[in-house]
Amino acid sequence: MNHRERFWATMHYASRDRVPLIDFNFWDETLDAWRRQGLPASVDKSNIHAYLGMDYDFSLVTFATGADMGLLPRFDEIVLEDRGDAEVVQQDDGVRVLRKKYHDTIPQHLGHLLEDRESWEKYYKPRLDPAHLDRMPPDLAQRVEEWRDPARDYLVVPWVGGLYGWLRDWMGVEKLSYVMYDDRVWFEEMVGTVADCILGTLERLFAAGAQVDACAMWEDMCYNGGPLMSPRLFKKILVPYYRRIADLLNANGVDVIWVDSDGRIDKLVPLWLEAGINCMFPIEVGTWGGDPVAFRRQYGQQLLLMGGFDKHVLAADREAIVREIERLAPLVDEGGYIPFCDHLVPPDVPLENYLFFLETARTVWAKDRNLAPVFADLKNCI
Repeated sequence: MNHRERFWATMHYASRDRVPLIDFNFWDETLDAWRRQGLPASVDKSNIHAYLGMDYDFSLVTFATGADMGLLPRFDEIVLEDRGDAEVVQQDDGVRVLRKKYHDTIPQHLGHLLEDRESWEKYYKPRLDPAHLDRMPPDLAQRVEEWRDPARDYLVVPWVGGLYGWLRDWMGVEKLSYVMYDDRVWFEEMVGTVADCILGTLERLFAAGAQVDACAMWEDMCYNGGPLMSPRLFKKILVPYYRRIADLLNANGVDVIWVDSDGRIDKLVPLWLEAGINCMFPIEVGTWGGDPVAFRRQYGQQLLLMGGFDKHVLAADREAIVREIERLAPLVDEGGYIPFCDHLVPPDVPLENYLFFLETARTVWAKDRNLAPVFADLKNCI
């Protein structure tokens, strides 16, 4: 089977040769650490998935259409202050952050251009016009022709962002939390504007003849105690807009829609399902014990799953890695689940451990069937 066939079969509980063998991705600091442990200097984020014998780079799949649902035009990125190893930057989304110069950790938010209705009307709302010419890649016609090839062996997935996640980034968690309760009309207007931009851009994509394999959403709207907005408000304001997006996707043959949210998502899962969002990822384990096996037990096969392998186990010993791989194996075999690390692989994971994890996963999860070649000599990499 090719990558596209294998993904479809997995997500529809159909017969297949094996599960897709992929991972979420890696922090830059992780690759820096691994180079000190023997990873060749030529291996970086652009080629490590092929180098290690994985099927494909999952992050590239989720941006495969080239369609842009976000702010257009972007703000100019400006360095406001140099602090040696770090710098204060206004990002292309208008957010001021403290960013380390040499690492890829999440930058610290220092301030937000989006503060009130006036800044929304002036800076953000005009940048969410779905008709903006740059929302479609200039070579869209050529891409569509390739995507419609029945022999296509690779996945095409539009990434559409999120209704809450972007607003949280642009405004900050604290300010947005106040707005949700102090000015609910404005909050819903912002959510509706973002949703209309997503819907309008998807409509343009499908009108051009695009055939895609799934859809990727991103929210990051939970923490270790649960969601950052009440389930009641989520159901009242967000669910109807999610439903419109899901209905459009379903009408165009897309029935796998995943949402990427860190944190404890338990209270939102049934509401996402109600809204037509049927796949959860990365199922972060955290201190609250997020578990794809427990989700399957609770929701059955209506809920598709990705991720959920505890990244902390990867930093433990080989016995712990084997136990977790074997614990997840029945769920892998059942289908509707693609196993990988519950977030980006962190730098405390030794290269030796990760290579052992992959070697074991290839045997236990993928049954040693039709695997991509491992370009690394594993013994020489350790």
